[in-house]
Amino acid sequence: MPTYILGISALFHDSAAALLRDGEIVAAAQEERFTRKKHDAGFPRNAIDYCLEDAGITGADLAAAAFYEQPMVKFERLLETYLAYAPRGFESFKEALPGWAGGKLDLPRTVHEGIGGGFAGELFFTDHHQSHAASAFYPSPVAEAAILTLDAVGEWTTSSIGVGHGAGIELLKEVRFPHSLGMLYSAFTYYTGFKVNSGEYKLMGLAPYGRPVYRDAILEHVVDVREDGSLWLNMDYFNYCQGTTMTSDRFHSLFGGPPRPPESQITQKEMDLAASIQVVTEEIVLKAAAHAHELTGLPKLVMAGGVALNCVANGRLQRDGPFEDIWVQPAAGDAGGALGAAYLVWHQEMGRARAPRPRDSQRASRLGPAFDNEEIGLFLDSVGAAHERVDDESRLVDWIAGLLEEEKVVGWFQGRMEYGPRALGGRSIIGDARSPELQRTMNLKIKFRESFRPFAPCVLREHVHEVFETRPEEDWPYMLFVAPVREEVRRDLTDEERRLMEDPDLTTRVSVPRSEYPAITHVDYSARVQTVDEERHGRYYRLMKRFHERTGSPVIVNTSFNIRGEPIVCTPEDAYHCFMGTDMDVLVLENHILLKEAQPEALLTDGEEYKAQFALD
Repeated sequence: MPTYILGISALFHDSAAALLRDGEIVAAAQEERFTRKKHDAGFPRNAIDYCLEDAGITGADLAAAAFYEQPMVKFERLLETYLAYAPRGFESFKEALPGWAGGKLDLPRTVHEGIGGGFAGELFFTDHHQSHAASAFYPSPVAEAAILTLDAVGEWTTSSIGVGHGAGIELLKEVRFPHSLGMLYSAFTYYTGFKVNSGEYKLMGLAPYGRPVYRDAILEHVVDVREDGSLWLNMDYFNYCQGTTMTSDRFHSLFGGPPRPPESQITQKEMDLAASIQVVTEEIVLKAAAHAHELTGLPKLVMAGGVALNCVANGRLQRDGPFEDIWVQPAAGDAGGALGAAYLVWHQEMGRARAPRPRDSQRASRLGPAFDNEEIGLFLDSVGAAHERVDDESRLVDWIAGLLEEEKVVGWFQGRMEYGPRALGGRSIIGDARSPELQRTMNLKIKFRESFRPFAPCVLREHVHEVFETRPEEDWPYMLFVAPVREEVRRDLTDEERRLMEDPDLTTRVSVPRSEYPAITHVDYSARVQTVDEERHGRYYRLMKRFHERTGSPVIVNTSFNIRGEPIVCTPEDAYHCFMGTDMDVLVLENHILLKEAQPEALLTDGEEYKAQFALD
């Protein structure tokens, strides 16, 4: 009989479920994809139901379930923090308490009821950073590695250094709350007008527009960084322990005024702040990694935790750090804790051996639901959509490659949905990276988001080193590293273009083409790279291969299939409504192709109403 273990992350941020069968990943998904609530922190009933259904089992078939942290220890931190700052901490304590009273303190009952189906297996509560460490090491392709986890906070730990060998994990050092690299970065996210726990990647994308002029002030007043990468925050500049905001009046005074109101104009100050905290973050990550290398003496590193999604820091660590190779968990944030918790039970509690695979065990992180052509066709017929089914794959990829060559924007819905925050060719919006207009078009007319946001490239793995400064055939399938665009594909800017690069309007700056692939080349000549190969990516690779044969370009744009404020699409219905409510030109749902120009007028009118909900001013 197979042994099934269910991992759960829930109730704090990015709830998710993951299922192992005899130590192999069967399925994993975030709750937000089912409820359509961005970063849904509720108990992941839908994600659990999906995982069990995918395996063809019920709760009664589970040998064990694992929750990704220890809620009572976390509650202890909340109480101790309140007492340390009392009475000033009462407002934040009062805001947090209802959530604990509403179920976080009675998680065994919540978990049993949430799994349902007669679950009678053993229930484990693992440590938050142990879960992160397990999610990084166990699915990685290495037999032993140094482990670095970096995030905001779990129970008490905010970052840790450890070692993984065989089936064992040991955490060697930690930094404890309130001193936290994740909290530091989130404070600047808040101060620059973005939403904490979701806007950090916007801050990272904004950084190349600025200069790190505040770096010294940050290091002199706000954070003391030690040589081993540990840090101490001057809590006079923060308000998250005793209040309901991230930063204090002293922070605002140091940086010249109150936080930027959300949705207001971004100024050079915000750009420079973004550049400054990004540089500080990279320096801390490099020091922490160097110390991990010194402690373990190992040539390879694995990483997880929310800060491990900072792909600019990851890219710099790959180039300038001491490790031969780095593997980052694609679901590095709290969602990935579900997978790590399940692995901890299998290897640590049950004592099972581990045999790493040469190209990792994450299965391209395509671990969510898939839909067959018959159910897709029935749905499209039910709404009256004009579509053509093309079962000849060679014809399908040639048709779509031709449409990409015509600079059409394509919604690409194929196979299983991605686990983690990145679209990796299952739920993607794609386009021709050579198009100078594509970035602005996709940001404002399709994604309905800020114009400064860069788009990521997908590149055929065999050609990655020809376009980007990487090793030959670098294996980066999860879009977690930034690399510079090679000098030979960059453009020399004209004097007029150089003048435009100084314009305070980011829309103007981003419109200046800087390489042969302007849609994916950021203002600092960098790009967040995903390599694509046939073994992992199947039809997506074959589409890109055909596009390369037609155009000579091994690169396309890939952004997540969603619009501003919504999770990545999960179902054909989600994808169809997103397609109809944006200026996307083409939708490919498995073998079904929809052209926007062929859709009935009545359906286009419905799409305009949907679009009005999300359009930027």
